[in-house]
Amino acid sequence: MPFHLHFDESDLLRVRFALSPLWETQEAVRTLNRPARHGYHVPWLRRIEADAASLDLTPLWMLMPDAGYNPDFICPPPLGPLATFAEEIAGVRATDPATARADIALALADTPGGPRSAAGRRMLADPEQAVQDLADLLERAWHVMVEPHWPRLRALLEADIAFHSRRLAEVGFERLLGDISPQLRWADSTLTVAGTRGNHSRVLGGQGLVLMPSVFAWPDVIGGYEAPWQPAVIYPARGIGGLWTEPRDRTPDALARLLGSSRADVLCALGEPAGTSTLAHRLSLAPSSVSEHLSVLRAAGLLTSRRYGHQVLYERTPLGIALAAQET
Repeated sequence: MPFHLHFDESDLLRVRFALSPLWETQEAVRTLNRPARHGYHVPWLRRIEADAASLDLTPLWMLMPDAGYNPDFICPPPLGPLATFAEEIAGVRATDPATARADIALALADTPGGPRSAAGRRMLADPEQAVQDLADLLERAWHVMVEPHWPRLRALLEADIAFHSRRLAEVGFERLLGDISPQLRWADSTLTVAGTRGNHSRVLGGQGLVLMPSVFAWPDVIGGYEAPWQPAVIYPARGIGGLWTEPRDRTPDALARLLGSSRADVLCALGEPAGTSTLAHRLSLAPSSVSEHLSVLRAAGLLTSRRYGHQVLYERTPLGIALAAQET
């Protein structure tokens, strides 16, 4: 069923990109319980399996029905592209209990047996405590399931935003939507998100729209957030297929002989733009060594760089792409 978002001129001026560690955390929780989503994430699932087994995620899963309402207060749209998990979870803890109860009631109504279950009755009877309990559980899930891998995830999300920001400047908003997903269509100042749950329509009314790439939302495009939250469209980030592949496993031997193994690893790890600290974490190298390799590769015409937010992102030039594509 489609989700319709109706724009006026002021809304088009307020389209922005963002990423959210809290969103990735709640989607990681959802992914753990949905085998249809496991495809690209099997290596991650294996790494977190033992630690995730120590978490009782049932209260969150009760609020995540496959076909129904999912509460917005447990993951409100981020205020900007650089929001931290600590900032976002503080926002969850500050949720008005009446707002939380209304959200919880809608989600439980779409969960078989939800309103009558002991956990459901507890949440509805004391929504203030439910907010804190759910925030505590999300925080534990973040530390166990997402935080250890956040540098890798953030690099992919930032690369997606950098790419699509350039595309927005090059081709405009309508063409950008088609690039992001075939589920997004634009006509008569209305954005239609196909394949979502339910048939909804919302007039943005000057609020604008948040476009947010996600690793764990794959393969879904999600059009969401009811008032009072800002409208958002969440879509699968580019490059998910190579997210959990270790760069050292795919560095061509000939390239390693030409550049040296570490420098070749750095070049091959840049399938998507990334910064020094992300590459250092990914390759288990010292940041100072990675910085030196990046400088040499850029001077040789194999990389370009640009500033994005708090860091400098590096990406391969056509020559760098050609060299990294050589067969092993």
